[in-house]
Amino acid sequence: MSAGYPCAPGPIGLFDSGYGGLTILNQVRQLMPQYDYLYLGDNARTPYGTRSFEVVYEFTLQAVEKLFEMGCHLVILACNTASAKALRSIQQNDIPRLDATRRVLGIIRPTAECIGAITHTRHVGVLATPGTIRSGSYPAEIHKLFPDIMVQGEACPLWVPLVENYEFDSPGADYFVQKHIGNLLRKDPDIDTIILGCTHYPLLLNKILKYTPRKIKLVPQGDYVAYSLRAYLERHERIEAMCTKQGTCRFLTTEAPDKFNDSAAMFLRKKVIAERVALD
Repeated sequence: MSAGYPCAPGPIGLFDSGYGGLTILNQVRQLMPQYDYLYLGDNARTPYGTRSFEVVYEFTLQAVEKLFEMGCHLVILACNTASAKALRSIQQNDIPRLDATRRVLGIIRPTAECIGAITHTRHVGVLATPGTIRSGSYPAEIHKLFPDIMVQGEACPLWVPLVENYEFDSPGADYFVQKHIGNLLRKDPDIDTIILGCTHYPLLLNKILKYTPRKIKLVPQGDYVAYSLRAYLERHERIEAMCTKQGTCRFLTTEAPDKFNDSAAMFLRKKVIAERVALD
């Protein structure tokens, strides 16, 4: 049963509570530039990482409904916290009620799927926000696919603020990056693979590489999510046919557009022009 959303084909929607999802968008567009994309950042209410499951679910559902209203038949939650705390409820409870022909996907499952082929010791670490770590989503998804893999997480509460305050390449970032990588490896010295379980963390990659032993493989999410999305569209021809292909990209924010434009330029390394929307 449709909730009155547009029936015509539309762009692929991507949602994040802030700016980190732009790193996912960037990789997706590089791999599949032919599609149209609509990015929505709930920047006025970020961060989501410290919020309850109930609030994250409420905010994420509002964003999904907005993207459906704007013509998206496929929405990617390009946010680990939203994927961890809201995706399953939206897929199971809300999509059948809103419009069973539309789809909402997350970014934790595609990341988990690649791990089995990367780790040799079968010991994997996850660096993420406190909310993502508390959710247990990464161990749960990895164990569904690879029951033999040991997963250890480390919450990094200050990494996102470092990025969003333009301190990701400053000397002050070194202390916090070194601290949390050290904490993780002390919990499990056999880790040979570390998932960067937050979309902001690619901007900290130089610092992370500096303090991570060379024998450890780092797994940023963008590439894996992009390839997973392409494979999904190849398998689901009906959904693919509802995605328009003019190579365009629009940006929406719940914050002041000028502020979004400045921060988005840092993530995408090019100028963007956003429009403001309200979520309720």
